[in-house]
Amino acid sequence: MPNPFIPESFKPPTFFDSENFHFRVLEEEVAELDFEAVMSSQKRLQGIFGPETEWPKVNMTLEENIESLKIHKQEFESRDAFAYSIFNNSKEKCLGSVYIDPSRSLNYDCEVYLWIRDDSIALEKILYQTVLNWLQSVWPFSKIALPGKSISWKDWTHELKAV
Repeated sequence: MPNPFIPESFKPPTFFDSENFHFRVLEEEVAELDFEAVMSSQKRLQGIFGPETEWPKVNMTLEENIESLKIHKQEFESRDAFAYSIFNNSKEKCLGSVYIDPSRSLNYDCEVYLWIRDDSIALEKILYQTVLNWLQSVWPFSKIALPGKSISWKDWTHELKAV
């Protein structure tokens, strides 16, 4: 049986607060705010999970978003993957999301995807560093891949072909 994604003894945080952000589990309770954030930045977000991905579709509906958030919550509860909604510190505006998935490469512990809405793009580098610091200090990972960020899509594709 393969090793679990995270040790049984590790309790994944359900929220995280930093100087600029509030992270909470991505779930259907934030569906409308999440949907608004996604669709406000839809064009730039296409390809966030890889150059060939089409999420979010131009015609994505709130109902489709709710179903997706239900899946993320179920993955969190089963400890298969961990997705967080990123809010401003007042917790009134959804700024984006971060997804922590098991790595498909044997050379990394996890693969992480993150995005921030267009009208908050000035915070993107701060978000990247906040997520990286959080993963390194709180999570049980030593080798973190951020495809499209810390590793180019070309190199990531090559990495996955080596598996």
